[in-house]
Amino acid sequence: MTVETTVPDDYPQLRLGSQLCFPLYAAARRVVSSYTPYLKPLGLTYTQYIVMMALWEKEALTVGELCRLLYLDNGTVTPLLKKLEDAGYVARSRSKTDERVVTVTITNTGRSLREQAKDVPFAVGKCISMQPDEAQTLYRLLHKLMDMTN
Repeated sequence: MTVETTVPDDYPQLRLGSQLCFPLYAAARRVVSSYTPYLKPLGLTYTQYIVMMALWEKEALTVGELCRLLYLDNGTVTPLLKKLEDAGYVARSRSKTDERVVTVTITNTGRSLREQAKDVPFAVGKCISMQPDEAQTLYRLLHKLMDMTN
């Protein structure tokens, strides 16, 4: 879709249509919002869901490792870990050798949530009309971009 310019185009670099960040942002919002109807019955937000996926895979991670793995900052991760802990899905503990290090461990309740969440990726995948080879290419390119900006 092209929008006609009504003012002089002295700064084409500031046009919305020239930005890589805008379609990435808009697409990410759409994809993440497609998870909501599947995660809401589980009592999870999308960000809590990706934390749980990391813990279903690793069992225990430090807060720092979670932040690096999920490209999130400590200020985002800490409050959502508190909510996950209140729900009984994770337990947090301070390192005995370095009190600054907090380890997050999945609980049995958190492990059982995995069974309830196992079909979420398939359900969301049906909402996105993209050929498998296109999805693979997009996945590869997005990870390349993430690696370049990290």
